[in-house]
Amino acid sequence: MATTKGHEEHLGHVVFITAAAAIGGFLFGYDSSVINGAVTGIQKHFGMGPGQTGFVVAIALLGSAVGAWFAGGLADRWGRTRTMQLAAALFAVSSIGQMLPFATWDLAAWRVLAGMAIGMASVLGPAYIAEVAPPAYRGRLGSFQQLAIVLGIAVSQLVNYLIAQVADGDVNNRLWGLEAWQWMLGACFVPAALYFVFASVIPESPRFLVGVGRDDKARTVLSEVEGDDIDLDARIAEIRSVLRTERRQTLRDLRGPALGLLPIVWIGIVLSVFQQLVGINVIFYYSSVLWQSVGIGQSSSLLISFSSSIINIIGTFIAIALVDKIGRKPLLLIGSAGMAISLAVASWAFSAAVEAGGRVTLPNPEGAIALVAANVFVLFFALSWGVVVWVLLGEMFPNRIRAIALSVAAAAQWLANWLITETFPLLSEWNLSMTYLGYAVFAALSFVFVTRWVRETRGRKLEEMG
Repeated sequence: MATTKGHEEHLGHVVFITAAAAIGGFLFGYDSSVINGAVTGIQKHFGMGPGQTGFVVAIALLGSAVGAWFAGGLADRWGRTRTMQLAAALFAVSSIGQMLPFATWDLAAWRVLAGMAIGMASVLGPAYIAEVAPPAYRGRLGSFQQLAIVLGIAVSQLVNYLIAQVADGDVNNRLWGLEAWQWMLGACFVPAALYFVFASVIPESPRFLVGVGRDDKARTVLSEVEGDDIDLDARIAEIRSVLRTERRQTLRDLRGPALGLLPIVWIGIVLSVFQQLVGINVIFYYSSVLWQSVGIGQSSSLLISFSSSIINIIGTFIAIALVDKIGRKPLLLIGSAGMAISLAVASWAFSAAVEAGGRVTLPNPEGAIALVAANVFVLFFALSWGVVVWVLLGEMFPNRIRAIALSVAAAAQWLANWLITETFPLLSEWNLSMTYLGYAVFAALSFVFVTRWVRETRGRKLEEMG
């Protein structure tokens, strides 16, 4: 009984520090998707067309690519937790800046800064969680990052909806001296402050501590996260033996025979890119505009966005329950198939849109089918690619290149995200149905890629990867 209690206590501690680290993922999701509710207000306030709208929404993602690129190096130099504190500070400052813009270029600049924080969080969370989680629980604990992201998305949509309701359904109405959309963008300051506090109290990664010669502290952290029944000296020696063969990671370490990079790095990059090319973030960045474009009112479109976020959370819980039971690869294959079919159905439904009196609408049953297909797509993404890609990126690379390879893969993900986000307003204005058909094609290609090149990592120690 005492052994079971001790096991539960150490697991509870691991869950706590994992959840605390995953607040960065919450901010990632919140700050990424809060623009969904604000974009209509920004368009009207600054008089922007589709091209400008895509630019202002998507430019944060270029900042995310920069943040992801440098996060691994900063984490290796300063430590995981101190770099998390920097990301939290960037979140807080950029939230206030986005809340009080005086021009489109000013808003765009603050969104770049917010994007840098998002990119850093996208790297720091998976890396830290993978390094503190015991192998038996690493898949489920690694899923906390994606769970936090989808919770952040859902909370941002709920906050947006509530603010819009207080503003009588119009995000350009004024509340307490500002327009409603400004309060939507500024609300991120609160979770940013919480992230800073938690990043200040969670322990440093044991692998970083061993790397900087703080073995006693590393031993303490390992006993807290893996239990007292492990051979701590052996674990320290195992980590040190791996680190001894390493040096400061640089891009040169990723060089290999496959188009200049190691094959495992390309696999990580392509996984990251496919996660975005299926168009998932169109739902979370533009769904209010998307549903308004086919005849649904502003307030109702925000409520639909919130319902999609709830489905996203449900799918994430399904993934958490299955990722360590059936493995990473089967979940990816299930998700690819489900996404391809649902996106193809959505494409067909959007093709029925008609314009009458300057107003675009979707007739029945195509309108209902489009809504269901879009949410089925969100469900299949959430129970597969949404979770599994982050789990894989945190664990698939060898120790000697993990931080820098994860940074490169995450940067590629943000660039793909930027491409989709930048082009959607113009593509949807051209042909919404064909745009979704393109996303369906990428989902089908992702099935082929996983089948041929992705290896299963379930249950393997990080020191065994490579």
